[in-house]
Amino acid sequence: MGFGQGLSGLNAAAQNLDVIGNNIANSGTVGFKASSVQFADVYASSRVGLGTKVAAVQQRFTVGTISAGGQYDMAIDGANGFFRTIDGSGNILYTRNGQFTIDKNLNIVNAQGQNLTGYGTGGIGTAPIALSLPQANIAPQATSTSGFVANLNANADVIDSTATPFDPTNAETYTDTQPMTVYDSLGNSHQLTQYFVKQASDTTTGESVYHVYYTLDGAAMAPTTATGTPAVWGGATDLRFDSAGRLTTTPATITATLADPGGASSPADPLAVAINYTGSTQYGSDFTTSKTPNGYTSGEFSTISFGTDGSIIAAYSNGQTQNVGTVVLANFNNVQGLKPVGDNAWTESADSGGAQLGQPGTNGMALIRGQSVEESNVDLSSELVNMIVAQRTYQANTQTIKTQSDVLQNLLQIA
Repeated sequence: MGFGQGLSGLNAAAQNLDVIGNNIANSGTVGFKASSVQFADVYASSRVGLGTKVAAVQQRFTVGTISAGGQYDMAIDGANGFFRTIDGSGNILYTRNGQFTIDKNLNIVNAQGQNLTGYGTGGIGTAPIALSLPQANIAPQATSTSGFVANLNANADVIDSTATPFDPTNAETYTDTQPMTVYDSLGNSHQLTQYFVKQASDTTTGESVYHVYYTLDGAAMAPTTATGTPAVWGGATDLRFDSAGRLTTTPATITATLADPGGASSPADPLAVAINYTGSTQYGSDFTTSKTPNGYTSGEFSTISFGTDGSIIAAYSNGQTQNVGTVVLANFNNVQGLKPVGDNAWTESADSGGAQLGQPGTNGMALIRGQSVEESNVDLSSELVNMIVAQRTYQANTQTIKTQSDVLQNLLQIA
């Protein structure tokens, strides 16, 4: 019986050394989770045990150190969650290795060619799909609004527009001018220019008055107030200021419209830009402006980034960004029940339970860190100490076998 006990100890210690060696070998493997051996004693009907056995090999799903990675890399910054991938045969795999790249079809894949999955543009909670980079240009957005805060010089000379009619080609017929780039529905850029003409003060209210005229690529634009009131003086609108230089025009939003901004060669939708002058002043200082028009031309895809909530943000050449998907994470009631299949991947099993899918940062899921990777959670110092202990255990079991052999030899000599 002593030989069997020693042999069981040798087998158990050898398996322990195998596990420790595997941990050490994968100390540089991204997303690797170290394992440890659990032992159990063996008993029959006697009071003396029959040795030991390996009861289980448990993986330690603690979080590894987060370090910098490549453009498409991601790290799960927390214990709860696995990346969900799908291979060419449709098999679903789970991994903590966030090293991803792009294949020839612009799919986000890992080194094994498995597609990263997530929620598409259909929204969170829909069926996960294989994620890929956008291939189409981002659609243009026509300019519809613009904040416009100006200081109009209170000391500027008055221009009698009756005697000197406004003419955009004659600088003597306006006080100041300010161009602004706007976009039509096809993404064509246009120059909307505002011309400010200082008028004589209103003798009834005492307010200072500026006429404002609008042109788009040189063509006159017809302005109306926010309530639809026709423009003043056949194409201009008024900005009025009190004696403290504060804007009194109500409403302060003027809409300038042009029916055919693109012309016959580029038939875009009519362009209407609501310009909000709230905050404008008339002080005794130089003419200044600050404008914030919306709208943009179409843009080509340039780069990608990942939000902490798993959102995939595409950046375009026109400076715009767009959410083109969301990485999905999977969690399990019993992660120890996952079946390892190699290549840093697991599959679900009856012991693990079904995958619970969700967006990073919700329902207990960990967050995502883009352009980062999770390093192996192997602690080399601990593993080296464990290896020494396992080696000593192996040597001790060989000694028990040697001792049993000596005892048996002594019995044979008596015989």
